[in-house]
Amino acid sequence: MRLSNQWMCFTKNTLSLGVIAALSGFAVADSSDTDKSYFQRIATYLVCENTSCDRNLFGDTVAEIVAATEDGNTLIYTDSPTGKIGFVDIRDTENPIGLGTLNTAGEPTSVTVAGNYALVGINTSASFQEPSGILAVYHLPSCLAKISNCSPVREINMQGQPDSVAISPNGRYAAVVIENERDEDVIVAGVEGGLPQSPAGYLNIIDVVGAPENWAVRQVDLTGLASYGGDDPEPEFVSINHNNIAAVTMQENNHIVFVNLVSGKVVRDFNAGTVTLDGIDTADNKLIDFTSSLIDVAREPDGVAWLENNKIITANEGDLFGGSRGFSVFNRSGKVIYDSGTEFEYLAASAGHYPEKRSDNKGTEPESVTTGRYKNEQFIFVGSERGNFVGVYQADDNKLDYKQILPTGAGPEGLLAIPSRNLFVAATEVDSPVRSQINIFRLERKQAAYPQIKSIRQSDGKPIVWGALSALSSDKYDGERLYAVHDSVYNESRIYSIDISDFPAKITHATQLLKNGAAVNYDLEGIAQRSDGSFWLVSEGAGTSTTRNLLIEAHRDGRVVREIRLPTAVEALQQSNGFEGVAVIGKVGRNEQVYVAFQREWKNDPVGMVRIGQYTPALDLDPFTEEGEWKFFYYPLDSVESPAGGFVGLSEITALGNDKFAIIERDNQAGPDARIKRVYHIDINGVMPKTQTEGNFPILNKTLAIDVLPAMQAGKGWVHDKLEGLARAGDGTVYVVTDNDGVDNSTGETQFLNLGKVFN
Repeated sequence: MRLSNQWMCFTKNTLSLGVIAALSGFAVADSSDTDKSYFQRIATYLVCENTSCDRNLFGDTVAEIVAATEDGNTLIYTDSPTGKIGFVDIRDTENPIGLGTLNTAGEPTSVTVAGNYALVGINTSASFQEPSGILAVYHLPSCLAKISNCSPVREINMQGQPDSVAISPNGRYAAVVIENERDEDVIVAGVEGGLPQSPAGYLNIIDVVGAPENWAVRQVDLTGLASYGGDDPEPEFVSINHNNIAAVTMQENNHIVFVNLVSGKVVRDFNAGTVTLDGIDTADNKLIDFTSSLIDVAREPDGVAWLENNKIITANEGDLFGGSRGFSVFNRSGKVIYDSGTEFEYLAASAGHYPEKRSDNKGTEPESVTTGRYKNEQFIFVGSERGNFVGVYQADDNKLDYKQILPTGAGPEGLLAIPSRNLFVAATEVDSPVRSQINIFRLERKQAAYPQIKSIRQSDGKPIVWGALSALSSDKYDGERLYAVHDSVYNESRIYSIDISDFPAKITHATQLLKNGAAVNYDLEGIAQRSDGSFWLVSEGAGTSTTRNLLIEAHRDGRVVREIRLPTAVEALQQSNGFEGVAVIGKVGRNEQVYVAFQREWKNDPVGMVRIGQYTPALDLDPFTEEGEWKFFYYPLDSVESPAGGFVGLSEITALGNDKFAIIERDNQAGPDARIKRVYHIDINGVMPKTQTEGNFPILNKTLAIDVLPAMQAGKGWVHDKLEGLARAGDGTVYVVTDNDGVDNSTGETQFLNLGKVFN
């Protein structure tokens, strides 16, 4: 089950605006310059805390769908993998407290609240051919008084497998989608998972009148409506407006149905239609390349939400034949009055949240949508299942403004607006390796805190694509500019130019590295600008004959001049992680020295001692045939043991002047296990490095300069393991950046933090 909704984001794209104008008068703009209130993340609750976060005791535990009590003080969520529902106290919104969990009679699929009752859809099916389920009704005051003694006051037989559950705004009707899910492995008419597959799904209406034991159930037949699989409707999600009209999506059928809950009659149904997408990425090839097209792809909507009483918004996740990677707005007649086209994909890419590994499937996969009126402002929230974010839009009659992007945990499915408390909640259904979360946001009169870095649109309306930032460098001639690179998550290595003159920082240019005119695929982990404006970069090797650690000299325009390897005897010592940062001092062609940080110990290195290499470029020699000299220091790692079997290593080295350097030292742990995210200060003045032959490398002294962990925790989200880049700008301000791993096994969030003038 899902939710969904989206509109056009930060665009001045003439083509997109023209498309909007063609679709019945909807106007879309960027509200960022005029609006003063934005949603701020104020807390993240880890779902495992409601039982135990010890993987030896509990496996995956998630929050899939979330509802709130009518006072907005308690959250109720479904945990399908464990067969539980959970309760979280959010009276103190910045400090949510788990109240415990309850076992259910099967797999809880959805939850809503009707007055003093929680209504939970529970799947008890024995098989696809024998679907079954119940609607369990819980008396909330009794449950919250003592959760361990809580049990349903009634279990209503749904005669099939329930999915989405909704309550009408007046509390008079509940609607339960009975999906009777298809078997995705069955081939029907040459289509894997195709339709029809009996038994057919339908909609149940519950008349919420009097005590639960008196509630009556009416069944609404949905067969014979869709052009594809008409005998096998697959209803997915339901939303109810103030006129007691239920909008039901039939995802695999690519169909939408309106049901009058008073009469129990279908009052309108229509095909959700198709979309042609030009300028998207359809290949999983380690490149974000918006140059492909999809022709007449079925929307196949998942989530649906009413916008007031006369429009619906669908999240077009897709399934059998489609997924249009965005969201659409339909009026009551079923006419498309807006479609987001490529804009949801571009929103993700601009913020570094584009999931490249899903390019050949459904891209960002918008799955969920909800709406909420906060005083005089109507907001729409659209969740990206694969991009791990929520797009927020503001609606005003026929005008729609992109508002902001909200970072979430992995797989946001449950979206909940709580306008009475100025809150918005996102619950995530993925629990490994990032733990499942309930993210709480509050509407406040302050600038949006996220993103902290994004890319600009190019002349063709597409954003500069980026992600997995693995290093930073300052610009020696422009105090308001930094440089970054990405690692091996993506092919075709690039140098990103970052404007830090305003918030958020903006990636304004991407320079591709070319070797003899051809693209190169390095695992870049360090960048440092030289005195002439060119660059030293380092690529991390795997210690194999085909992937070596490289020190790379490159022109400002991206042309690779040369690749420098370590001496053969040193290369043979690598046993794990390699080059992880680079710094440079001195003048090109005169007294230049290059310093390279190794991440972890190599063979024969003492435990807790990692190398910092000093490379002296050869002078007055042919750079293609003659190499300089390598010497080494030892850097002592923190002896504090990282939890959960983690390691500690280096991530960056940055020159500070006068033989002083800043070093990032970190563990590889995230979330509550994160301990070591630190910047140390070292001084090599008077310390003489030695060659490999000499051995007994001198041990550098270090001084703690910054514990970055509190700054990372201040964002109230998941703490990322990879604190990767550090640079000191021209005015002395220190910036650090985290590597989001290209949204793969990560939340996709990038922290780009201003730490102030630490080293002045």
